[in-house]
Amino acid sequence: MLTPTSDVPAALEAAVAQYRGDGDVPSLLARLEEIAGRATADELVGAVAPYRTVPEVAGPIFERVVAERPDDAPALIGLANAYWLTGRGGDVVGDLASRAIAADPANRAGWHLWALSEANPRRRTERWEQIVRRFPDDELARATLADNAASLAGAEHDPVALALAIEQYEALLRSATRADQRAALETALRTLKGWKL
Repeated sequence: MLTPTSDVPAALEAAVAQYRGDGDVPSLLARLEEIAGRATADELVGAVAPYRTVPEVAGPIFERVVAERPDDAPALIGLANAYWLTGRGGDVVGDLASRAIAADPANRAGWHLWALSEANPRRRTERWEQIVRRFPDDELARATLADNAASLAGAEHDPVALALAIEQYEALLRSATRADQRAALETALRTLKGWKL
């Protein structure tokens, strides 16, 4: 039986080590269910931190945490990310991301997953644009907006999307400090400015 808090990370580490050795998903899931059944949500959140990018581990753990704490934005984001990595679909991920945003509108990870989960290229670009307006210093969101706008411009021969992409790449160039970043952005801008739509 798991009693001290230190037992939860050790039990989870042992379960992951065994899974990495044998690849037995049903056995992993059974061990995770046992661990989750004997631990608090706080213990689980702390123990799963090193495995957030291992969806077969993070997913079941965050499912338990979200069941116990349905408005916990970081847990919702952890579950949405695990589902995204396993290809559970944009609707499920988008719903979890929307719940995370409602619980904590300042948490950018929820916004990023919300935008990523949109399948329609135009609506996805619009979502990234909303994020950049809300978080103007979020360079990852700005770069993703620029990339999505450029893709939309190319696919749909859309001059408005092209202008948006150029505007975002120019903003990134103004704040870029590394020579390789500046060179990549200058190349992208030269290419986009040469497009004839």
